Amino acid sequence: MIRMPGSATSVFSEAEDFEAALRAEGCLGLLVTGRGQFRARLTQISLHQLRLSATDEQLPRIAVVAVPRDTILLSLPGDKGSTAIYGGIRIGAGEIMTLGAGQQSFTRTDEPYRWASIWLPTSKLIFYGSALTGAAFAIPSAVHSWRPRPATARRLRHLHSAAIRLVEHGSNALIDEEAAHGLEQQLIEALVDGVATGSAIDIPSATRERQDMALRFEALLQAQPERSFRMAEICAALGVSTQILRLSCEEQLGMGPAEYVRRRRMQLVHRALRRKNPDMATISAVARHYGFHGSGRFAADYRALYGELPSATLRRGPAGVAPLALRRRPVKVV
Repeated sequence: MIRMPGSATSVFSEAEDFEAALRAEGCLGLLVTGRGQFRARLTQISLHQLRLSATDEQLPRIAVVAVPRDTILLSLPGDKGSTAIYGGIRIGAGEIMTLGAGQQSFTRTDEPYRWASIWLPTSKLIFYGSALTGAAFAIPSAVHSWRPRPATARRLRHLHSAAIRLVEHGSNALIDEEAAHGLEQQLIEALVDGVATGSAIDIPSATRERQDMALRFEALLQAQPERSFRMAEICAALGVSTQILRLSCEEQLGMGPAEYVRRRRMQLVHRALRRKNPDMATISAVARHYGFHGSGRFAADYRALYGELPSATLRRGPAGVAPLALRRRPVKVV
């Protein structure tokens, strides 16, 4: 019998804490785009070779995901009617998405969403894939969408969901090493079958070009997060026209570049107020630092996004914002 110390379910009331927890899932940045109180739950499981995770998110958001070297990410859509967009590609019910080693992509949601992920070593997937199919096996490194056979998709989802439910429901049993190995084998077999016998969904070359452009835009903003860029400066730095940048952002981010920059700056203000940065003693100083002028308009926009005035965030501060670990118990997989 073995323990699974990396398995836990945590709940979050602040996007910044959720983003920090998602770094283990390859998240480089998270921007909440919905209005209202943030709520999310994250469940993670570490097996021998695989990592499983699932989230319930109550507000739409945009995330930047980076896959480590020699690792592949498999993502399954949530409940029926709940979809996500990966690299500008909407993943429908019954489909799966893969992202290869060293790759990055935007993922965004437009509604409350539950997603499931599997992380595994690329070398292991290739080894098992070749052994199970009797032929050379490979998965494209860039974002790719697949439509497996319905029975395979159901099996993959069932195996993942069964393990996640055991953690979320707080099983107090130990996991049998043989059972853990068996779960991994079944998940890998279902994944290989889904890719080998399913159909790949073609991604237009123009979409891939817009993926690259939006990622370059994001890298520029991350390199200088506090700078108030003008669109002309951004386009000059990227060497593209305003129209190309706008089309890329609308497809990949669901909004134009100017709105995306404004949302990012507003989120920086929110986080600075939570931390009570001593270098910026007043709300107006924080707002000006991140490029907002005109206190009345700023306060109204802030309240529309976060459901409270900036002064309320400042008073509340960082107390009580750490994620609550609900359960950290060993799990029995059957």
